[in-house]
Amino acid sequence: GTPDRGGTLRIARPPASDAETLDPASSLSAYEYLGALYNRLVRVGSDGDLAPDLAESWETDTKARTWTFRLRKGVTFHDGRAFTSADAAYTLRHILDKATASPQAAVLAPLVDPKTLRTPDAHTLVVPLKSPNAEFPSLLTHYNCYVVPDGSAKSVGRTGIGTGPFKLESFTPAGPGRVTAYADHWAGRPVLDAISFYSVADMSARANALLAGQVDLLSQTNLDFATARVVAASNRATVARVKNAQWYVLPMLTTDKPFTDVRVRQAMKLAYDPEHVVKVALQGAGTPGWDNPVPPDDPLHISAHPAHDPDQARHLLKQAGQEGLAVDLYTSAYDPLLTPMALAYQESAKRAGIRIRVKTAAADSYYTQIWMKKPLMATYWYTGRPVDQLFTQIFRSGSSYNETAWSDKDFDSVLDRARAETDATRRRELYGQAQNLVIEKGGAMTPMFADRLVGLSRKVRGYAEHGFEFDYLGIGLKGA
Repeated sequence: GTPDRGGTLRIARPPASDAETLDPASSLSAYEYLGALYNRLVRVGSDGDLAPDLAESWETDTKARTWTFRLRKGVTFHDGRAFTSADAAYTLRHILDKATASPQAAVLAPLVDPKTLRTPDAHTLVVPLKSPNAEFPSLLTHYNCYVVPDGSAKSVGRTGIGTGPFKLESFTPAGPGRVTAYADHWAGRPVLDAISFYSVADMSARANALLAGQVDLLSQTNLDFATARVVAASNRATVARVKNAQWYVLPMLTTDKPFTDVRVRQAMKLAYDPEHVVKVALQGAGTPGWDNPVPPDDPLHISAHPAHDPDQARHLLKQAGQEGLAVDLYTSAYDPLLTPMALAYQESAKRAGIRIRVKTAAADSYYTQIWMKKPLMATYWYTGRPVDQLFTQIFRSGSSYNETAWSDKDFDSVLDRARAETDATRRRELYGQAQNLVIEKGGAMTPMFADRLVGLSRKVRGYAEHGFEFDYLGIGLKGA
């Protein structure tokens, strides 16, 4: 339905730490603020392809070594300053500055020397690369790449000054905040007058606030099925279903035994049936992953994969000297689907003689004490990353987010070749090879892609989500 103009959208979000910042380059939690306050040069469209944002167009030379971005004119920051190429260049330098500690620096630093960036005029940014990359613009779609004003490193984490559809009124790290409509936004004024953010620690407390009419939208919250049924049955709230919005993983640390042996990793994958996991853990609300981290609706996804084969899994374990393998699988209540996924895997893998001991760890310390520390655990990521970003950030040797510590020269080489390939058909084939290597040799099991169940008021209109972000311009309220 069509929203009425005006009104305030009230969003309940999980609390972050007191160190939470609005500086996009180093932010790890303030997603809802970032999308309201900033724009990128390039964004990912709802169809999964790249779309213009602050850059109207971009082109490269014949070798994909130098990229030129033509920037939008008539754009202003919230403080009235005109957006120019100096801001775009500064944003990249800020991400690459070691003092910023940006997670995206590890992706961009091998490609971009900040000293070589050029701004021949106020609306042109030239980015020479250290090595060819035909997918470079896709790396600028990450949420760490929102554009900030030139020279703003020391202040932007507090001021939130950007070019986005809303400007900051107040912000408290791990606490409440508010943004108001920016009337001079280059794409037009947003439908809403304001968005108020509330920090609510407990998922059930967030759901109760929604049912009581105290908030309109639950962000960063995937409702469990029981809660979703209660919400959908109420007269105040309902559930939006975002298809394949979350990618669920069982990472095996390839530096820890028994997962140092590729045969054990292959056996762990062949031992379970992803369709069984989707049926049991998701009650059908998702898609089997078949150990490929590239979402099924991504244009570069390949559908080929080994079949579920518990007998072959037993054979591989016997070859590796791991007959009767028994391992701990850590999970927590951090996300409502982690434990159902772990239990479904445990049940399915029994057929291959693998004994899984499911261990429940505390939710509040799960990502500091368990993630990337225990040999086998359950986790999830939001989908929406372009393939090169996904592979570079989570699977390439040495990446800080490489949660399996997998290091494979063949994979890195294929990724380099794919980046340098300017022929689109050949590049697609190479990214297909990269997917096959992750499936066959990597340490990440991907049982499923889950639809996210988002709780929202029945008054909300125009909620359209992609890659854990929604349309801030179009969202609104009925009867605002």
